[in-house]
Amino acid sequence: MEWESTVLAGGPADGLTVRVADRPPVIQVVYPCQVDDSVDVQVQALYVYRRGVGNPLTYAFDAATP
Repeated sequence: MEWESTVLAGGPADGLTVRVADRPPVIQVVYPCQVDDSVDVQVQALYVYRRGVGNPLTYAFDAATP
């Protein structure tokens, strides 16, 4: 398994450096959301970053992903 560093581009994680193995096509970034204290659930905002083509390894925010 080969690990590589890359920097996420765009979206809420813009500029974040991550290390990935085997160049996955998609990276998911999640952030916790606040909920009403009377509700016993966890909510997370999901953001998707897609791998670019070629070298160097790049991932860009995909705003169109539901």
